[in-house]
Parts: sequence; structure tokens; C-alpha cells
Amino acid sequence: MTFNDTTSPLALLRTRRSGKPRDLGAPGPSPEQLDEMIAIAARTPDHGKLFPWRFVVVPDEARAALGEKLAAILRSEKEGCTERDEEAAIQFATQAPALVVVLSAPVLPHKIPVWEQELSAGAACMNLLHAAHAMGFAGGWLTGWAAYSDAVRDLFGGEGQKIAGFVFIGTPERPLEERPRPELSEIAHRWNPGYGPAA
Repeated sequence: MTFNDTTSPLALLRTRRSGKPRDLGAPGPSPEQLDEMIAIAARTPDHGKLFPWRFVVVPDEARAALGEKLAAILRSEKEGCTERDEEAAIQFATQAPALVVVLSAPVLPHKIPVWEQELSAGAACMNLLHAAHAMGFAGGWLTGWAAYSDAVRDLFGGEGQKIAGFVFIGTPERPLEERPRPELSEIAHRWNPGYGPAA
């Protein structure tokens, strides 16, 4: 099976497969390509035209500094933090050639529910992956402890915002492997008047 088949839009969607960030290497996207990916990512459903998301590109020359900051935050937040934990935090920040941090940035107060705005941020992450794959790269969307740390969030955004994901982009250094996919009968049903939670 060919993953991220770019021969047609439907082929890409049928074969989309994330890459593990630790397995993504050079070449990565150029700054211009990253800008194009973000512009595509922003073409996402957005009830109210609120743009409730932000994209922060961590340039290559700043990745090591980010790693050190993540290690310091982990050390301050995790009881019993070990040197190995800190090394993992540094490795997290420096894997793959490119990193885009996507923030959920809901507009508050507003008549559009926060949940809808957060869904839009998730859709923006997915669009970013689609754009990366369509341009011949592979991407991986990660969260982990750093996505739920206010101190880490403050490196990229402000109060009221959340890290929707760390999107790593590069070229696979090993073949992509398929992951388990549900049978359509397990996840899709035809509604009828007697349909309910037990169906």
C-alpha cells in the first residue's frame, strides 16, 4: 500500500498516514512551504469566522532552546523527575525537521460555544497534516504532558488558550506502517426512528 498517495485528492485521503515524529528526518519544509501549509490549515470550518486558533512555528535555531525550557518546566512540575525524563523532553522538542505548535484560542465571551471553537482548532491541526502530506512530507500530531502544562502553554500563547497539538513535519526515514482501522460497521450506522444508545 502506498501511504499519502498524492495522485488525487481522494487517493490522499484514503491513504493518509501520520509519521512518527522520531522517524521524520530531512528534508523538511522550507519556511515558505510552512507558511503555505499554515495558510491551508486555516481554511477550516470556523463557525462565526472567529479564527479561534493560532500557529507558532518553532524555527530550527530555536529548537534546542525549547528543549531546555521543556526540561526545566518538567523538572519543576514532576515530582521525582529524572535525568532521563529531562532528556526525553529535550528529544521531544528537537525531533523532526519542523515543528508547528497549534493553539486553541477561543474568543470569549461569544455566542459561539467554546466546544465548537475547540473543534475548529482540532480541524486546523488535521488540515495542517493534510497540507504537509499533500506537499510530499509526513506529519505527526502529538500532545503529551507538555500540551497540558500552563507553563509550556505560556511559551507560545496566553491565558485562555490551550495547546491543541505539536505538529512535527519531515520526511519518513523508514517506511510508514498501517495502524489498526475500525470496520465501517463498527463506527457507522444508518439512523432509524428506533435507533438509540443501545443500538
